[in-house]
Amino acid sequence: MKNLLITGGAGFIGSNFVRMMLEKYPDYHLTVYDKLTYAGNLDNLLDVQDNPRYRFVHGDIGDAALVEETLREHNIDTIVNFAAETHVDRSIQEPGSFIQTDVYGTYVLLEATRKLGLERMLQVSTDEVYGSVPEGSSTERDNYDPRSPYSASKAGGELMCRAYFETFHTPVVITRGSNNYGPYQYPEKLIPLFITNLLDGKPVPVYGDGMNVRDWIYVLDHCSGIDAVLHQGVLGEAYNVGGGNEKPNIEITKLLLELTGRGPDMITYVADRPGHDRRYSLDTSKLRALGWAPGHSFEESMRATVDWYRDNRWWWEKIKSGEYSEYYHKQYGQREVLSRP
Repeated sequence: MKNLLITGGAGFIGSNFVRMMLEKYPDYHLTVYDKLTYAGNLDNLLDVQDNPRYRFVHGDIGDAALVEETLREHNIDTIVNFAAETHVDRSIQEPGSFIQTDVYGTYVLLEATRKLGLERMLQVSTDEVYGSVPEGSSTERDNYDPRSPYSASKAGGELMCRAYFETFHTPVVITRGSNNYGPYQYPEKLIPLFITNLLDGKPVPVYGDGMNVRDWIYVLDHCSGIDAVLHQGVLGEAYNVGGGNEKPNIEITKLLLELTGRGPDMITYVADRPGHDRRYSLDTSKLRALGWAPGHSFEESMRATVDWYRDNRWWWEKIKSGEYSEYYHKQYGQREVLSRP
């Protein structure tokens, strides 16, 4: 593989993956394909925009004609699909958009992979497809048990991948990541929302009793896990990518209070959201058998994450103020292709 299409590459995990791959593989060319909805942000890619091995195409993965045109124009041989609607709260408010992107959009990419005979497609999924895990850890053999429109849509996308592999022998692999944190994460998710609120002296909302447990992984460790599966994963298989840092939300909150120099009076407890899974936990032995392991300690990477948001107010202040949203609507109200000659 030499020419990769990174769908959703202007988002949080996707942009970190693009940066890592350009640095790690000097002979790879990456085309980022992104709809630039609210969480897609070209500021995430400012430091690579002049790299001759990077291109950007503004488009929706549900647009089959543009997907195929892009694959042909840039001689793409591999797709890594980060494009997704991801926020559980948004999925409760507007589930239809999640089905459109996470299920139908995945189908479009699979069909293009099959039709054009690409080398491989990697579907980036989530540990939330397993549902709540009262005890033990989820393995790739466990059944799906999604409990929100978001996790159900991601499970639906995975099922399309499995169906295409079994029916058409489409070369697809799947990764299921745990909760990510790190630079460039859209500030609606717990860690960046809490960091930016606390830096501004604003309270942070904790759902329920704060004892919902998540397995946290630093974004660059997630990206390296995806890279391992992309190059070494067995076609048709799924791989868990977890950090092994299971923490209740209230513990994360208290750590962020400490790192930002704020007190417990900044915590506001709010009503729990519907269908809120109590605990996630991943068994990552299958991926570790490929030689992968997380490379960042939780404490050090959390401190580095707080420092990044403290040092990069230019990035998140205009998002939280709505300034970037206004800019997006002016610049990308209609589809256009932005690519290098």
